[in-house]
Amino acid sequence: MNYWLLKSEPGTWSWEDQKKKGTEHWDGVRNWTASKNMQKMKKGDLAFFYHSGKERRILGVVKIVREYYPDHTDKTERFGMVDVQTVKNFKNPVHLSEIKAQSKFAEMVLVRQSRLSVQPVDKKCWKAICQMGGIEP
Repeated sequence: MNYWLLKSEPGTWSWEDQKKKGTEHWDGVRNWTASKNMQKMKKGDLAFFYHSGKERRILGVVKIVREYYPDHTDKTERFGMVDVQTVKNFKNPVHLSEIKAQSKFAEMVLVRQSRLSVQPVDKKCWKAICQMGGIEP
């Protein structure tokens, strides 16, 4: 299993929206690196749901339930999307500032390339952030 982090502006698609919907496609990604990361996602992989913008915090976990396929919002037909399903709510949202404050996360993509909207998370960081969020990894 691989682990990921998916970013969304709360005004566009929030954690509350995701929880209400349950399963939804993750569309609108127009960055080549982020798109390549989505192409690597496999059914059953888990991802953190991260609010970008002013909030900058991880709120929960989603699971990849459909692998990469064409994004219906892309008129150029160059980009794709995946479907995600709500798995778990964090008991304690984990803020970016908390992650940056700990040296064990120094190599995490979220710290090094903070603008990338779809990024891998290594297993060690995954477990540590789940614990910070008050859930079992």
